[in-house]
Parts: sequence; structure tokens; C-alpha cells
Amino acid sequence: MDFGEILDQWDMQTQRPYGKKKLRRDAKNPAQTDAGKENTQRINPMDYWLNRHGIYDKDAENQEETGAGANFAEKRKLRTMRPQAEIDLHGMTLEESYAALVAFFDDAVQKSYKKILIIHGKGNHSENGPVLARFVQKFLESHAHAGETGHPKGRDGGTGSTWVILK
Repeated sequence: MDFGEILDQWDMQTQRPYGKKKLRRDAKNPAQTDAGKENTQRINPMDYWLNRHGIYDKDAENQEETGAGANFAEKRKLRTMRPQAEIDLHGMTLEESYAALVAFFDDAVQKSYKKILIIHGKGNHSENGPVLARFVQKFLESHAHAGETGHPKGRDGGTGSTWVILK
């Protein structure tokens, strides 16, 4: 028994029972019930949605704009290069950090930097964990010029700092 037969059996068991009139009509015209089943076949919801809306591949669009091979080599080079500027947020409040980050990003974009470093600390001295690290991550997710991010190796700050490749 395949899955389709199991589904058909389930549908038959869970449907409302036929009324007397429908049972008599089906007994008189068995061909109509088979034709009716063909018209009521179920469509997979995912297939229905894909057929209706299509598929959008944003990664393919980005590759068409810049060329995949050159873009990969450039990204690799940017990941390994040292940051061109850095900011240290240790000891700042969230409001001070926000103002400093906005000014820092504006300055980095104006100077056409490719990669910057934000030192926010690991949150070892905070009671509720790393406050600035979470704040910096949310800031980077919403900032228009922030591209790829990551943490440098341990000797350069590890998870206590975040590098950013600017768009």
C-alpha cells in the first residue's frame, strides 16, 4: 500500500457520511463517482504556491551583477585583510555606543574603508551577559552600509570584537 492509497483511505474514513439521496445516486451512476474523484485530487500546497508565485533567487541576481569568480576572490581577500579602522566601545552605555557607531560608520564610509573593527568586549563583567555584543549585532543588521560580519581570531579579540566589511 503506497502513501496515496493511505491518504485516500483516510479521506474516506474522515469525511462526513453520505446522505441517503447521495448513496442512491452513486449506486445508480458509479461512473460519475470515479470522474468526480479525478476532479477533486489534492494539490501539494508547496507546489501550488511555487506555481503561483514562482521562485526568486537573490543570490543568483547578485552573482549576475558582479561576476561570481571575481566577487569570491575579492570577498576572500577582504576577510583576511586587517581592519582599516577600529572603535572601542568598552565602558560606554548603549546610547553612547549608538552615537559613536553612527559617527564611526559615517567616517568610514566617507574615507572609503573596506573593513572596520568594532571592539565591544565579551561581557565578562556584566551581570546579564554581553550587552554591547548583542547591541552591536542588532545595529549591524539594520545599518545600510554594514555587509558581511565576523569575529577575528582569538589573538585579535575573538568574540569580544566584530569585523565588518562595508558595502
